Amino acid sequence: MNKDVKIYIAGHRGLVGSAIKREFEKKGYTNVVGRTHEELNLTDFAAVSEFFETEKPDWVVQAAAKVGGILGNNTYPVEFMLENLKIQNNIIENSYKSRVKKLLFLGSSCIYPRETPQPMKEEYLLSSHLEKTNEGYALAKICGIKLCGYYNREYGTNYMSVMPCNLYGIGDNYHPSNAHVIPMLIRRFHEAKVQGLSETVVWGTGTPKREFLFADDLAEVCVFLMENKDAKDVGEFINVGSGFDLPISEIAEVIKEVVGYKGKLVYDHSKPDGTMRKLMDVSRINALGWKVKTDLRDGIKLAYEDFKSRVAQ
Repeated sequence: MNKDVKIYIAGHRGLVGSAIKREFEKKGYTNVVGRTHEELNLTDFAAVSEFFETEKPDWVVQAAAKVGGILGNNTYPVEFMLENLKIQNNIIENSYKSRVKKLLFLGSSCIYPRETPQPMKEEYLLSSHLEKTNEGYALAKICGIKLCGYYNREYGTNYMSVMPCNLYGIGDNYHPSNAHVIPMLIRRFHEAKVQGLSETVVWGTGTPKREFLFADDLAEVCVFLMENKDAKDVGEFINVGSGFDLPISEIAEVIKEVVGYKGKLVYDHSKPDGTMRKLMDVSRINALGWKVKTDLRDGIKLAYEDFKSRVAQ
């Protein structure tokens, strides 16, 4: 591979984007570029157009997104839908205009219907109703998949779409109200430990099952696909996940043990559970030669160390 190829990673400081940047650099790529939100507002079409005209990247990874947990998605559906549509539309359209050779679009497992058969196969997309608590975000991501596919069909581009399961890891968002479940619980249990609380609350019943993937494992897949595969190999999109799931209650116990919190976990049944199960069928990505590497407990240990070094201080 040409290690001088110019790679633009949109969202290079986020959980996924930073992991992908690390993976490219680990493999010897020397021309990876990114812009902070202060340097480039991705919802501003004119600004994004100017960036592409100036930088002329060869490859693009679209990892930028407005993301959050159940509370954020359910409370601010307009913002989650509109901002994500603007970001991805601006990047995909300008990638075409500036003749980007290859693009990778990152979506989310929430694109699948709420009552989809498990594990979720790629062909189940749009087969039934979405989960209402994150419908706006899911619809935006579905539009991104379709737009990449339409560009491939109409203009012969090489745009791939990857749908990861729930992610966690180094550089995660630990906001107390709009983080995803693993970083939310890491922060909550850590603060409960520091404050000496005898019990702490976990939202919902603890019964929904979730599949998690360490972000660096996803990064490895993304770089593998960019180096070795094309849109025709991936199809409309491809699932990436660990291939197994656990109840939230079991995941919470693992986090509690890693953090070292000794108190009691109390489940607040008045809070939403979201979809009861979201397990990805990963047979297609496995067939291309990739399998998960990082054990959940080991990944949570790495995430907790990152939290202590960046946030807890």
